Order: sequence, then C-alpha cells, then structure tokens
Amino acid sequence: MDQETKQCQNCKQDFTIEPDDFNFYEKIKVPAPTWCPECRTVRRMLWRNERELSKKKCNAPGHREELISMYGDNSQRVIYDQEYWWSDKWDPMEYGQLYDFQKSFFDQYNELLQEVPSQALANVNAVNSEWCNPGIDNKNCYLCFAATKNEDMAYSNRISSCRDSFDIYIADKCELCSNSLSIEKCTGVHFSMRSKNCIDSWFLYDCNNCNNCVGCINLRNKQYYIFNTAYTKEEYQKKIDDLHINTRSGLENFKKEFDKFILSHPRRYANLINAVNSTGDNLQNVKNSKWCFDIVNGMEDSKFCIWGGYGWKDSYDGLGCNGELMYELSDAGAVGRTCSHTYFSVAVQNSVDAQYCHSIKGCSHVFGCIGLRDKQYCILNKQYTKEEYEALVLKIIRHMNDMPYADKKGRIYKYGEFFPTELSSFAYNETIAQEYFPLTKEQAINKGYIWKDPGT
Repeated sequence: MDQETKQCQNCKQDFTIEPDDFNFYEKIKVPAPTWCPECRTVRRMLWRNERELSKKKCNAPGHREELISMYGDNSQRVIYDQEYWWSDKWDPMEYGQLYDFQKSFFDQYNELLQEVPSQALANVNAVNSEWCNPGIDNKNCYLCFAATKNEDMAYSNRISSCRDSFDIYIADKCELCSNSLSIEKCTGVHFSMRSKNCIDSWFLYDCNNCNNCVGCINLRNKQYYIFNTAYTKEEYQKKIDDLHINTRSGLENFKKEFDKFILSHPRRYANLINAVNSTGDNLQNVKNSKWCFDIVNGMEDSKFCIWGGYGWKDSYDGLGCNGELMYELSDAGAVGRTCSHTYFSVAVQNSVDAQYCHSIKGCSHVFGCIGLRDKQYCILNKQYTKEEYEALVLKIIRHMNDMPYADKKGRIYKYGEFFPTELSSFAYNETIAQEYFPLTKEQAINKGYIWKDPGT
C-alpha cells in the first residue's frame, strides 16, 4: 500500500504509516494502528509499574501475611505470593469463562483480570531478592528493577548479569561498580557513563578499554590518564592521592571540575554501535530498525521498539521484549524466554501465537488468557479443541469489530488495539510512562488517565 496519513485517536495529531509498515501488518494479519507511535508507547507503558511498591495482604488460601506488591490499595486485583502463584496448588483454568457475544471483548477480559490471581511482583526465581520488580534469576539483590541474572546488587535499574555493585542504571556484565549509567563489562568503575571494558576508573564518559583513568572522555585503550592527560604509573598514583576523591569533599570538588571538562569535548550525536540502516539511540548490533531505543545484542527489521534485543526481529511496538513477529507488547520474552507470533499482551514468556494475554508462560494458541502455564487452544482461560479454538477466535475478532469497546474519552478499541488504558491496575504516575512522558495531575486526568496522590 501507499503511504497514508492518519489522525491519532488519542492526541488528535497526524501520523504517517509507511508502505513497509503496511507490509508488516499484512504479514501478521492485523489492521493498521489508529494511535500514533508515541501514544501507543505511552499506552503500553501504563501497564508497567516498576518501583511503586507497597504492602498488601496475600489472598492465597491459608495465607494472610503482608506481601511486597506492585499493586497498591486502590487495586482490586487478587494477589498471591511468588511461591504459591507458581505452584500447582491452584489452577488458572478454574476461572475460565465462556465467551459472551452480548458484551464487548474488553469488558469480559477485565472481569477475568479481576478474578484470576496475580503475582504480587513480577519477580521470577528470586533468591533473597524480595524487593525487586520486575526481575528474573536474581540473588541477594535489593531494590533492583528490570533486572536479570544479577547477584549482590542494590539500588539499580535495567541491569543484567552484574555483581557486587550499587546505584547503577543500565549495565551488562559489570562488577564492583557504582553510581554509573550505561556501562558494559566494567570492573571497579564509578561515576561513569557510556563506557565499556574499563577497569578501576572514575568519572569516565564514552571510554573503551581503559584502566586506571580518572576524569576522561572519548578515550580508547588508555591507562594512567587524568583529564585526558597521560602520566606514568607513579605520577598517576600521586595525582590521585592529591585529589582526595576518596573523601566526600574531594569527590564533590572533582565532580565540578569534570562537569566543566566534559563540556569542552565533542560527543557523538547518538550511541549507535554497529547500527546498519537504523535510527534511534543506544543501539547495539542493530540492522534495518527504525525509531528503536535501548537495544542490546542484536535486532533486525523492527520499528518502534524500546528495551530489549538478544535477537529480537521482525517486530513492531514492543517494550522490554525478545523474540520475533511480535506486535504491541509490554514485557514479552526475556533472555532465554523468547516469544513469537505474539500480539497485544503483557508479561508473556516462551509463548507462540498468544493474543490479548497477561502473565502466561509456555503457551501456544491462546486468546484473552491470564495466568496460564503450558496450555494451548484456550480462550478466556477455557479449554477448546484445535478446531473449536480456530473457529471461535475468528468469530471473536469479528465481534470485537462489530461491538468495540469505548472508553470514557470516547476512544474506540476494536481488534488490533492494545488494552484500553482504563483496564490497567496502575495510575499514570505509578508507571514508567510518567518517567518518559511526564504529566501533571491535571494533564493526566484530562487525557483520561488515572492519577494517584501521595499517601493514597
């Protein structure tokens, strides 16, 4: 199809759908979007609460203790602790319901969403890491968010395979580091940014393979440098001793000097490493991908995707994903937990052909399901044969178009739209949407979003 300009249902601004976009939508058999890319991103982010944690009573049978939960007091969701939720002591299929063609799909889905128990935290295989969310395979971690395979970490966000570090934002395979942003394969690096393969260094910016360097920018393969000036090992050590960066006053004074120094040097317009025919920022080993951000270890032929990688390909509109042929997803797949042919879903792992699902794992051919594990041919948590399932899904898609859901702002949700924002259990300012697209309370309410006042 030719390029087409549409008006976004949400912000009322025009946006463009390119011929390649239409080709993708045709490949996965979904209609073109009615929301612009930015509004679609916000809509997905409204389902991801990372750091707004509270205590809430566990609803599991025989359990009444308080849990650390991402669902606050205003949420009506039934919650179980991690151990009970993942156990065989309850069956999500018991909540299955027949599809009712007298109600909209999203009304029925919301009813199921309030009945099926949810995990208090999205914290899988956590060992002594109760205050992490979302997290996978973490040990001895505290207040770490969007964290995978870490050990002995604290106060960090978006970290993977890190150890013995504090106060890190975006890191991969680092140890003994602190107060740093976007670092990779570093050891003993502090107060640094956009650096990799560095050792025993402080206040680095965009450095690679450096050790024993302090206050440096844009260096490659260097050692014993201070403010980009070379020293002998003995001179370097004496200068470091004189700077007293091991004291609070010395550290603060050095930081002021580094802030001035960094402004005098050129910087790359974007952090693109081996990015071929791609646009965005913080891209690593990416090919033929547009408007993508924070992608590591590989992506191909994708668009409008944020946070993820590890071979992610042929996908549009993803947040925190890994897999192929994916569309309009939040938290689908992770390292070693890829998905494919998965659309309009939240918190999906190792699943194929899943649509409008939440918190499922190891499933295939499921539609509108919540909390299922290792199931196939299910709709609204009810089991069908393969033939029954395929016939009913086609009827449901037609019904979603004939009887669409309309939210309080008059926005229409037919088949092909992500979940209505009203169905999310989180207020706007509880989610990462507020971090990326900050709004005032009045602005959020005017846009039809829920707002949570402090202390409520």
